[in-house]
Amino acid sequence: MAKKKILIIGVGGIGSYLTPLLSKTDNYDITIADPDIVEKKNVSYQNFGMHQLGATKVDSLELSYPCKRVAYPILTDKQLKDYDLIICCADNLDVRRLVYRQGFQSDCMTQWLDLRAQGRNGALISYLADPKLCDTFLAGPEGSFSCQGEAFNNTLNAKDLHFTHVAIAGIGAQWVQRWNNGEQIKDKMVINI
Repeated sequence: MAKKKILIIGVGGIGSYLTPLLSKTDNYDITIADPDIVEKKNVSYQNFGMHQLGATKVDSLELSYPCKRVAYPILTDKQLKDYDLIICCADNLDVRRLVYRQGFQSDCMTQWLDLRAQGRNGALISYLADPKLCDTFLAGPEGSFSCQGEAFNNTLNAKDLHFTHVAIAGIGAQWVQRWNNGEQIKDKMVINI
């Protein structure tokens, strides 16, 4: 049986945990995309170590897990072609808008999953969601934002760390497994820990 082709956009807080979970199953042909490098502040909550500082996130993950890497930003519809599933773990609304333009439900060109976290909150939104909720799903600050929320971003103090992004990565991996197996999958889910 051919492996499903998956594109994971963003391998920081959520994507750096999701990639190993999915790659270890050996069910998927995974491509990871993220132009960012590993910074010291990332090590406390992303799946990277101090020895990877200054390396690109995609290079760091590719060394440990079977996947292909794209070290440049995903900015166009053309870059989303030829995948069975697109998983958005990016911390940027413009990237999410690009993914959501793939469509919803039966009008979807490429199936997609949006995983997000901020502080103690997390969400899973899929192509199966009601398109009338699209404006709500895409509401928020322009530009990039961290899955850690305001407290950690302002202090960089370990006492302000949250780990909901790891829970969302696990929930996302389970969703992908069920999707791959042809089982019933959720259209959306919100958690608050």
